[in-house]
Amino acid sequence: MSPAPIRLLHVEDDLDILEIASMSLEMAGGFDVRQCENAAEALRVAPNFKPDVMLFDMMLPEMSGTQLLSAIRLVPGFADIPVIFMTARAQPHERRDLIDRGAVEVIVKPFDPVKLGDQIRDILATC
Repeated sequence: MSPAPIRLLHVEDDLDILEIASMSLEMAGGFDVRQCENAAEALRVAPNFKPDVMLFDMMLPEMSGTQLLSAIRLVPGFADIPVIFMTARAQPHERRDLIDRGAVEVIVKPFDPVKLGDQIRDILATC
């Protein structure tokens, strides 16, 4: 019997990146992925989806990834769910700031679609 899939909530406004990440995680196997194009949708979807991990873009319309992180932490049951940011803005001080705000890790864009599933599993193994 295989282990339960990792429930991953992915929030990204770039449709191409959503598609690439979806295909990448499907090929990697072991993920149940729900994707949202903005923070408001993520805040609506998350409580019913009950993700094991969340993958947020930094630059989202209307609400930034860090604002979404703050908002989702207020949802009952979401205070300790790991959040990984995926961003092109990954200078050492920016990465440190995201981790200081509560992210567990930062994946740099452009990401390697072949390695994305393993990257997420490796990050979760250290949480």
